Amino acid sequence: MAQIFDPISVRHLTLNSRLVMPPMANAKADERGCVTDAICAYYQQRAKYSKVGLIITEHCYIHLQGKAHPGQLSIATDETIPAFRQLTTCIHGEGVRVFAQLSHAGSAAMSKNTGQTPVGPSMVYHPKQPEELPAAMTVGQIHEVTAWFAQAALRAKQAGFDGVEIHSAHGYLLNQFYSPLANRRADEYGAQSVEHRIRFHREVIQAVREAVGNDFPIAIRLGGCDYQAGGSTVEDCVGACKIFQQSGVDLLDLTGGMNGFVRPGHSEAGYFRDISIPVKQAVHIPVLLTGGVTNLDQAKRLMADGCGDLIGVGRAIYKNPHWADGPSQKPI
Repeated sequence: MAQIFDPISVRHLTLNSRLVMPPMANAKADERGCVTDAICAYYQQRAKYSKVGLIITEHCYIHLQGKAHPGQLSIATDETIPAFRQLTTCIHGEGVRVFAQLSHAGSAAMSKNTGQTPVGPSMVYHPKQPEELPAAMTVGQIHEVTAWFAQAALRAKQAGFDGVEIHSAHGYLLNQFYSPLANRRADEYGAQSVEHRIRFHREVIQAVREAVGNDFPIAIRLGGCDYQAGGSTVEDCVGACKIFQQSGVDLLDLTGGMNGFVRPGHSEAGYFRDISIPVKQAVHIPVLLTGGVTNLDQAKRLMADGCGDLIGVGRAIYKNPHWADGPSQKPI
């Protein structure tokens, strides 16, 4: 059985620890959406002290249309590349790998932040953004957003990132297409089946792969289950992840869907294991489990129990880069 500090390969990339710092928004980008010195210092501290092998940055919007909130990082233009290069350099200096998370907020975006009408798979109000009804995307717009993802991935590679993560969780655009709660379409991207609901994802994965080449890892963060009536299910998640593996994804990062990063009624360490375990049993690429992990003992136990190939530690690292050095940390 693998241990938490054993190395692991993601495509051709080797991580020296199976602990991961997952994406968590700081909202501290400058007015252009660029990395600042404060952001570099924040990530460098966590690379140096948190015992992680991989950091996945907070979500970066691929186009202004998909900006989720003020202060969000942008990877929408080439102007952002030099500052991102400073960020990757300082993280690499601590011996840690780093992926850029690529995001489009879809109907969760607001016109006051973007200057544009929100868009989504269907004219359905977002549960966390009930002020503006989104426009249903045309097929042409879907193809346009696919190209934006690919362009952003190439910028990430040029900025020195070790890989990219495609954001399809927490109610953002791709997750909206995946969820029957938001997707009411009847076309080839519609709600008829999991295969239809992730067609957009597969096209994004293909476009990103063509942009970055065969040696660059691609992860996807999937909000695998909505945990509410009529939403996506654990079975949907397993089926989608098998298709993502076939499509060339190298790492599966599993979390919540339209409800966000919570599982209602659960706060125990590794509370998304209900989706990570069946997915891990169905695929042969690494599976990242997150949710509720606050100390190293918990991470070790989840690894020993086979709940994931990597363990993500979110809020504990966000609050304290020295999270793993507490007196309760004992070998198991």
